[in-house]
Amino acid sequence: MVLMVNLNDPRNAWWRHAVCYQIYVRSFADGNADGIGDLPGITARLPHLRDLGVDALWITPFYSSPQNDHGYDVADYTDVDPLFGTLADADAMIERAHELDVKVIVDLVPNHTSSEHAWFRTALAAGPGSPERARYMFREGRGEHGELPPNNWESVFGGPAWTRVDDGQWYLHLFDPTQPDLDWRNPEVADMFDDVLRFWLDRGVDGFRVDVAHGLFKEEGLRDQVVAADETEAASAEHSMVERVLRDEPMWDQPEVHEVYRRWRKILDDYPGDRMAVAEAWTQTPESMAQYIRSDELHQSFNFHWLTTPWSAPAFKKVVTDTLEAVSLVEASPTWVLSNHDVTRHVTRYGGGETGLARARAATLTMLALPGSAYVYQGEELGLEQVDVAPEHRQDPSWFRTGEPGRDGCRVPMPWGGDRAPYDFGPAEQPWLPMPAHWDALTVEAQDGDPDSTLSFYRAALAARRTFATTAGDTVDTSGSDADVLVVRRGPVVSVTNCGDSPVPLPAGEVLVASGRLTESAAGTLLPPDTAAWVRA
Repeated sequence: MVLMVNLNDPRNAWWRHAVCYQIYVRSFADGNADGIGDLPGITARLPHLRDLGVDALWITPFYSSPQNDHGYDVADYTDVDPLFGTLADADAMIERAHELDVKVIVDLVPNHTSSEHAWFRTALAAGPGSPERARYMFREGRGEHGELPPNNWESVFGGPAWTRVDDGQWYLHLFDPTQPDLDWRNPEVADMFDDVLRFWLDRGVDGFRVDVAHGLFKEEGLRDQVVAADETEAASAEHSMVERVLRDEPMWDQPEVHEVYRRWRKILDDYPGDRMAVAEAWTQTPESMAQYIRSDELHQSFNFHWLTTPWSAPAFKKVVTDTLEAVSLVEASPTWVLSNHDVTRHVTRYGGGETGLARARAATLTMLALPGSAYVYQGEELGLEQVDVAPEHRQDPSWFRTGEPGRDGCRVPMPWGGDRAPYDFGPAEQPWLPMPAHWDALTVEAQDGDPDSTLSFYRAALAARRTFATTAGDTVDTSGSDADVLVVRRGPVVSVTNCGDSPVPLPAGEVLVASGRLTESAAGTLLPPDTAAWVRA
């Protein structure tokens, strides 16, 4: 099959083919010895991103917050939490990144605020029927005395999505009770976020990652969710987002949300430098995902279908073809992602150990060969696996609501150097989540200069990608694939991924980079199982 994707923007916008590195702020680098990552720590470690070869960084929320959901519960969208630094530190980070030719994308959290936000505190004090409460989803309860929640919706973090306040009303929180959902049908909400966008654009950020972009509007009337008898809800927050099985979703992906993004697009277009926004939109199909990236809406949407796909050549081929077909309908550019701060790291998902690492490297190389942009998560360039965080150290709010391990295992801080924890993460003896004792061989320091290390592989892959990412064209041909092997032809480059059990021959040409060691035979160069390579014809 040959697919065409139109990436021909006359401005050649940087985000169309960028490699973006996600920084989970509290786990990247600690600059003040409190065991928690911060903005000065990021600034000090920016040369790592330059040397890695990424084009942009995306940093998770660093705004004022009580940190009940590690910053995704925002109390003030236009200030920096003292835990992470100051506005001056944010300015310095943005300036230094730009000096190193790295763009900066910041997280925006528009679905909900913190319960400590001034608006919500005022709403509680104002009482039922007040204009202040109209900014949130306050409703009367059901039952004879209003003692039952307004509907049957469940929180992503487990348990009911409603909490009752002292005067008897209930408020909606699709996540934690400390994260009340805003009512986007109230024009004050839209006006406030217009100001937030301009505040950070004026400070020089290059774009926004939009948290829960599919959740701003709920179906009017807030009817019960219809759950079929054979449908079950996943227990953990991660599974609630990745393995979503409930097909009736009156709380997600409502058509009114697209007017918000048309409004935001006009603001972004008013600024120079191809400012952009990428949606975290957990939609049920590639086609519905593509609706968020029409020409007058957001620029990109995360393609989560790739990271939910098993290790399988046919499955990978389907993700590639379905994604490119979907974005071609709106002439948008695709994105590719294998890990982030909400899901199990892909080394572990692919089996863990040597096999999992080999497959993770091969999947990464495959992803990087495709048109569009790629998002990588901090630590994957070191081959980090999911950590089994002991119960007494877990901090994910979903753990406290469901009893399931949650997302802490992919958020353990970065190991930079040394032979014991905290591996130069910072001066503190132990960071906010404990680091494994066996990570001494996985640090940046330990892998730097080792040609066989995962870090060296990432550097080589990103350097090779730069030689064709913007010139190889938009045509993708997967017709040479079979049950064990995924073949992706794009311009002069052929990416071959062996998901089978036996070596396969590579096509003739120059090998640009391989995810593992190749072997030679009388028939030519062989690609071992669980390995990928790029060949320039």
